[in-house]
Amino acid sequence: MLSGAAETEEKGICMKTEIKDILEEVKNGTMSVEDALMKLKTAPYEDLGFAKIDTHRGVRQGVSEVIYGAGKTPEQITKIATRMKEGGQEHILITRLTPEKAAELPADLFVHYFKEARIGIIGDMRIPDGIGTVVVATGGTSDIPVAEEAALTAEFLGNQVIRLYDVGVAGLHRLLSHLEEIMGASVIIAIAGMEGALASVIGGLADCPVIAVPTSVGYGAAFDGLSALLSMLNSCASGVSVVNIDNGFGAGYLAGMINHMEVKK
Repeated sequence: MLSGAAETEEKGICMKTEIKDILEEVKNGTMSVEDALMKLKTAPYEDLGFAKIDTHRGVRQGVSEVIYGAGKTPEQITKIATRMKEGGQEHILITRLTPEKAAELPADLFVHYFKEARIGIIGDMRIPDGIGTVVVATGGTSDIPVAEEAALTAEFLGNQVIRLYDVGVAGLHRLLSHLEEIMGASVIIAIAGMEGALASVIGGLADCPVIAVPTSVGYGAAFDGLSALLSMLNSCASGVSVVNIDNGFGAGYLAGMINHMEVKK
């Protein structure tokens, strides 16, 4: 019976051999490029027992797997990140990472921790290569933690990000003073709690997709973001889509996909 290390090494060798065989078939003309790409996109995962690492998500979806830190121990996060690095993933995003867990991660992982966003990043940020700019706007200062999760996620995925914070409808002139940034964006993430009106206002101004993020900011009848969620879902502005409450990561990821759209041949 193989030890854990030997089993992992054998799996790695088998995967490399399989990829090499696929490339040889393409070279010999016995497999089309399209079929080879499909095989690579559906390649297997690596089983750590407590987690199954999707080793070819980057090939399949264009973005490698992200580690969701909530509910995982520092030891589990360390093992997952280490195997990702050993598998060749140089840039790793860890979301919902608490300061306590971040402090327990080993120094040799070189995690750059962003406390406000609860995000850890291994490796350098990608050079922006999107088709345009992602604007992240918040209704108030209290929405900034969610906004930073969105902004850092988008930056990690290779997008140029402009932050417009505290430009909510309670002082509409603050938003209108940034019309140039709004009109020039490729995609806008509108983040707000309370009644969530910011998304509709921006949706009525911009000529690009708007991703609305309701936050759990608000007084009693805000119901921890439910009021903002329903308001955004009922927006009368066309081109507004909505992610879940406080889901800055989801908004940043979607914005990155939109900002990297290419014509599929």
